[in-house]
Amino acid sequence: MADFKVKIDGKEQNASDGINAIDFYKDNKDIVVAKINGQIKDLATALKANDEVIGIAANSEEGLAVIRHSTAHILAQAVQKLRPQTKLGIGPPIKDGFYYDFDLGGRVFTEENLANVEAEMRKVITANQPFVRAEISVADALKLFSEQPYKCEIIERVTGGAADGTDSAEVGGSGDSVSIYRNTDEFVDLCLGPHVPSTGRLGHFKLQKVSSAYWRGNEKGPVLQRIYGTAWESKTALEEHLHRLEEAERRDHRRLAVELDLLSFP
Repeated sequence: MADFKVKIDGKEQNASDGINAIDFYKDNKDIVVAKINGQIKDLATALKANDEVIGIAANSEEGLAVIRHSTAHILAQAVQKLRPQTKLGIGPPIKDGFYYDFDLGGRVFTEENLANVEAEMRKVITANQPFVRAEISVADALKLFSEQPYKCEIIERVTGGAADGTDSAEVGGSGDSVSIYRNTDEFVDLCLGPHVPSTGRLGHFKLQKVSSAYWRGNEKGPVLQRIYGTAWESKTALEEHLHRLEEAERRDHRRLAVELDLLSFP
């Protein structure tokens, strides 16, 4: 095995072939991904000579974005487990949370369904399934996602040079390959990543609401079901966020005006 030097959080360290970024953060579970030579990567990324690595903490802006993206991923996994015929759209992180779009073949989610989805997500989290990245050929990807028309559309747009910002955020790869992530043999998603090392790093989340969304924002296109949620690095951070939302709703001036009879509507 060849020995070489890498820089970990500004300090030079000894390394050898086969070592990954996570090997330097085994005792620090607060680090969820790493910035390697300026790019955010999975902790499972293999290191090379002279790589510069900076650990990204869960409570940082970049760390939270990864936590939310990974939670959106297991949301899709849970929905597909409960409703195997579901067609998957996209599931990006957003401010304070995430969402994922689903085509249920004309069926709709209700707010009551969210409790069942959350319960299934927690099974995935308890199982501590690893997020495993791979790059496969475009032909293999189209075959793998042959029953997922929205994923195939993204693959074709990206590899055909017609990608927009949404497409590029959903899939990575190089040349004639695209990136995928597996949790188990039963679930795989087209995904740029990065993700937390395993589902056990997640858990401080809450599914919040269901709405409708046009695919690609096209009002003439399919109408998908969108589930919104929020996810944080700790139980305390999640509870504080939910409390802020409750307070904001309680202090809504329009509600107060009506409740205090300051305004009247015929």
